[in-house]
Amino acid sequence: MPVRILIADDHGIVRKGLRALLQSKRGWEICAEVSDGRQAVDRARTLKPDVAILDISMPQLNGVEATRQIRKISPGTEALILSMHRSEKLIREAIEAGARGYLAKEDADDHLLAAVEALRHHHSYFASKIAMAAVTAKTADGKSRRSPLTARQREIIQLLAEGKSNKEVAAILNISVKTAETHRANIMMRLDLHSFADLMHYAIRNDIIHH
Repeated sequence: MPVRILIADDHGIVRKGLRALLQSKRGWEICAEVSDGRQAVDRARTLKPDVAILDISMPQLNGVEATRQIRKISPGTEALILSMHRSEKLIREAIEAGARGYLAKEDADDHLLAAVEALRHHHSYFASKIAMAAVTAKTADGKSRRSPLTARQREIIQLLAEGKSNKEVAAILNISVKTAETHRANIMMRLDLHSFADLMHYAIRNDIIHH
């Protein structure tokens, strides 16, 4: 059966490498190639790919939040997260968002094709070096460690931490400037943040953006 794949990574050379690997398999098609998480969600909405390969660190919308949205709008699309990071926290967040697989980028040469093959059949795939962390993430105390923020608020924090103004946030999210300002004020109050630097530190500590 043909496999339709979406690639989302903000580095062109990474996308080129992923494309070359994936197109070595007969019948596998790259149906979209994008450079940020918001574009990935938009293309998934219209194209309904079988597998979405998402860099965890992307502008405008990170891979975890993009996965969460893609799984809602296209439940048949499986998400494979690629990351430079191996932390159990990130793996847990990716799984909770609906990702079926997680690979460190340095493992992609050896594991990418097997991962996509597993995901196309709706099976999970985790490279051996991080498999134990993934199992721990799934089976840890069973209690959900959810963010105090809504999905929309996490989106807004990422945009603000990237230096977007209230007006730019409003345009990207198709909301009014007043609504964007209200969201920003509510976020700052809920998290007890008092400056842009505080907001940046929160975004980095909580893996909303990476530095």
